Order: sequence, then structure tokens, then C-alpha cells
Amino acid sequence: MSIQIAVRLPDELVAELDSLVQSGEEPSRAAIVERALLRELRHRVWIKEVAVFAAEGSTYEDLEGLDAYLSRSLEALD
Repeated sequence: MSIQIAVRLPDELVAELDSLVQSGEEPSRAAIVERALLRELRHRVWIKEVAVFAAEGSTYEDLEGLDAYLSRSLEALD
């Protein structure tokens, strides 16, 4: 399921999106925006995880299994 939303963007940014779509590099404006939003959400998850480890004074040994944990967390966003 998907929900349509309206977003106001600067003309220059939309021109860049359209250029990518017209060149065939991207399938649609929506695909570009969706990927950018997912990237931002992943970034925010990573920031939270780093903050947790920093607050706990983690060492490298504490990071064992972090990649698997983050993979599961990020899959929930996809």
C-alpha cells in the first residue's frame, strides 16, 4: 500500500529530478524521493545507535554483532 503526499520543492531541485528521469537514470520522481527518505531514516537509526554506544563507553569488543542488529533494524524500514 502507498499513500500519495504533496511536497513543495524548489524549481531547481525538481528540474534535477526531471533530468534524472528523462535521462533514464531513474524510473520516476517518486523513486528518487522514496530512496532519499529511506536513506535519511537509516541515517537517523545509525545516529541513535552510535549515541547508545557512546553513552555506554563501548569498546570494539562491544560492537560484535552490531552489523546483524543494524541490518534487522534497517530491514524494518524497507
